[in-house]
Amino acid sequence: MPKFIHVSVAWPYANGDLHIGHLAGAYLPADIFARYHRLKGNYVLMVSGSDSHGTPISVEADKRGVSARSIFEHYHERFLLTQQKVGISYDLFTHTDTENHHKVAQDFFLRLLEKGHLFKQTQQLMYSEQEKRFLPDRYVEGECYICHYPNARGDQCDNCGNLLDATQLIHPRNRNRPDDKLIVRESEHYFIDLAQFEPELLKYLDTHAHHWRPQVIRFSRNFIEDGLQGRPITRDIDWGIDVPLPGWQAKKLYVWFEAVMGYFTASVEWAHNIGKPDAWKDWWYNPEAEIYNFIGKDNIPFHTIIWQSELMGVDGIYNGDGDSIGKRYDAPLQLPYDVPANEFMNIEGDKFSKSRNWAIWLPDILDRYQPDAVRYYVAAVMPETSDTDYSWEGFFNRVNGELLAAWGNLVNRMLSFAYKRFDGKVPTPGDLTEADQAMIAKAEAGFEEVGALLEAVKLRDALNAAMTLVREANGYLDKREPWKRIKDDPEDAAKSVYTILRVIDNLNILLAPYLPFSAQLVHEYLGYDGQIFGEQSIVSYDEATRSHKGLVYDGSGAIGRWEKRALPPGQALREPKALYVKLDPEIIEQERAKLGAPLDEREIVI
Repeated sequence: MPKFIHVSVAWPYANGDLHIGHLAGAYLPADIFARYHRLKGNYVLMVSGSDSHGTPISVEADKRGVSARSIFEHYHERFLLTQQKVGISYDLFTHTDTENHHKVAQDFFLRLLEKGHLFKQTQQLMYSEQEKRFLPDRYVEGECYICHYPNARGDQCDNCGNLLDATQLIHPRNRNRPDDKLIVRESEHYFIDLAQFEPELLKYLDTHAHHWRPQVIRFSRNFIEDGLQGRPITRDIDWGIDVPLPGWQAKKLYVWFEAVMGYFTASVEWAHNIGKPDAWKDWWYNPEAEIYNFIGKDNIPFHTIIWQSELMGVDGIYNGDGDSIGKRYDAPLQLPYDVPANEFMNIEGDKFSKSRNWAIWLPDILDRYQPDAVRYYVAAVMPETSDTDYSWEGFFNRVNGELLAAWGNLVNRMLSFAYKRFDGKVPTPGDLTEADQAMIAKAEAGFEEVGALLEAVKLRDALNAAMTLVREANGYLDKREPWKRIKDDPEDAAKSVYTILRVIDNLNILLAPYLPFSAQLVHEYLGYDGQIFGEQSIVSYDEATRSHKGLVYDGSGAIGRWEKRALPPGQALREPKALYVKLDPEIIEQERAKLGAPLDEREIVI
């Protein structure tokens, strides 16, 4: 029976290009997981989008002297192109400035207010005497009062990961005006009463403890046990979603409060876009559906405590028919089934830093390297349980020594051999030897072994298991040596060539979630027509759909392919070409030299 799998992917701030940390932290793991479940024949909905309203966008706009909207629209466009190039297969990648998102986020606010989960309170905030305004947290920097990191932000410390109160920072400063005198002033705001949800949250964590990553459960429980406090959900800022109350025109909904709703609002938008406005209910009102939130570890409390509190609080909110936003259901919205947060991926032993340009920007490396090469290396060193390191020497060694030498050469040499020596067709083998049958059985068993690891979101282990089978296939060939046997025993050579082609066919499906571009080529070289996964495109929608430009995906071609393959003898092959480009050792130092170099400020066309 097919399952309903919702893949919710972290929403990046649209204030700069995507980098390798984004890919390793959320986007690649989500894509691998979604592609696997499509192959399994499950009903997958994978959504995300650009976070359009975060103060990082306003900070970048001030820095460049342009509007916040121009910054968000510029980088949203670049996000679409970059993720399409690296093969992130969203059913919808949208943004938080759609009419749909605004209205549903305001509905959440009103529903929480109606049910008594919000309260008003005067808040002490940092105020700039020079700018005559309250400063959003991202405009305030200072020494963290928990770990004493000297450059903590007003909302969160990048060093210890704790959420912060900007007024408690040691030696606070205005990041735009170092000589500005900051004072603390009062402003009235709405707060969500998180403490109301403590019992339900603890019960929720206990229910999922057996399949969540230990570090995610541990962090979340500690966060609750430290005592949940009311958290402000409005702010003094002029860019964002209006507070839907009279007299609150000068304030907006806090970005952290409304951005996480994007997983739901994007689902609603997707349903409208495909002409089935109720389709989102198959996931959000289905107690059998599984919702996965793919994020980095810095976002854990927002996705294990705050988002759950919002979902528990509204208890069913939106009818999705496009006409009467705000009509309620009694049924509760489903909570995330798993939050497989990844740790951080460092670069050459040091943490990512945009200010120092200690970063690997995706648009740049995708201009120089094949997307499957980038995907393979990031998956091989994915930071699932602890921080890992992206090194250019590691990239060089893994791509040349594993992806190309083990898998690429296996495919190329045996498909080329079969194409040339067996008239461009899959040979007819006759009765296979025990060794042949054993090799096929191992490859076919991979669907259960690799699949079980993918189900458990152990993506790095699943890749290792698949590559172990690749190495065993190479070992099988070293013993059978069809290139020698064809001279004196062509029938025996036909057996081993048929066997290895059948093994390659099976292994190609096991690796397809990781290597979708080259998997499609292998699929075609083996003589198959059609797409393994489907088609991806960037499209624009009408205003009637309450959507703007987005990345969409038709994954219908993948349904039911995660099963053992019986390659037909006599099937016509296509002439193969090398799958991967061999890397030169010089790239190691060339790429290292780019780290820390002055950042190329890309022109923004308004």
